Amino acid sequence: MNFASVRIITDDVDRLVKFYEKVMGVSAERPAPVFAELVVPSCTLAIGHSQTVPLFGEGSAVAADNHTVIIEFRVHDVDAEYERLKPFIEEWVKEPTTMPWGNRAILFRDPDGNLVNLFEPVTEEAIKRFSGRD
Repeated sequence: MNFASVRIITDDVDRLVKFYEKVMGVSAERPAPVFAELVVPSCTLAIGHSQTVPLFGEGSAVAADNHTVIIEFRVHDVDAEYERLKPFIEEWVKEPTTMPWGNRAILFRDPDGNLVNLFEPVTEEAIKRFSGRD
């Protein structure tokens, strides 16, 4: 089994695509107006319009209602990303902080309120945990 993607359901695909293109530094692929994919070597972030939800099961997902998932991206320099994104992000949850498990992280919300974490392993243990995952 291979992990394929995480999909965010939204009422405004264009707005979220623009947001994540800026955060991730890649252009989205748009196979349909109601769907987009942002592809990087380690993952794919898919964004689908709420109009697509009935295809999966009526009421199976609700746009802008995530309270349990954190979308995480490993970066090379959290502090540099913080400076780059500071003028663009409207809601910061956590400014650069070294977490007890050894990752330096920033957390913020996307325009739909989804929680996003950019992190880099900084302690020896955390670096070892991520070695070979590139």
